Amino acid sequence: MEYKIGMVVSGKVTGIQPYGAFVSLDDHTQGLIHISECRHGFVTDIHKYLKTGQKVKVMIIDIDEYTKKISLSVRCLERDFVHQPEPFVRCEHKHYWTNRKVTEGFTPIADRLDTWMRTALADINKDI
Repeated sequence: MEYKIGMVVSGKVTGIQPYGAFVSLDDHTQGLIHISECRHGFVTDIHKYLKTGQKVKVMIIDIDEYTKKISLSVRCLERDFVHQPEPFVRCEHKHYWTNRKVTEGFTPIADRLDTWMRTALADINKDI
């Protein structure tokens, strides 16, 4: 079988190491579920979540193109991982900050450029 990233497949846990679990997908193909892909949150002991011989449903999240190693994830299939759309909240009133005492407004930068240049040159000449 040709495996592709994003496929959801079933397999059997064949071995567990401190860094993850090896899963046999078929007679000739094996993948690794890294400890961080076992479930959401921090996992201290992978043995609490996976056992040797356990059948698991996993998603293929990566296939190394040179070594053909397959990375698997159980976490991607958990319900919490699926993005739930945010409820649409309509904002009825927009509130803008205004200060009626400010008289300056938005004057173009070009109007102030000459003043800024003169001030900067005066500061430079003063230091020399």
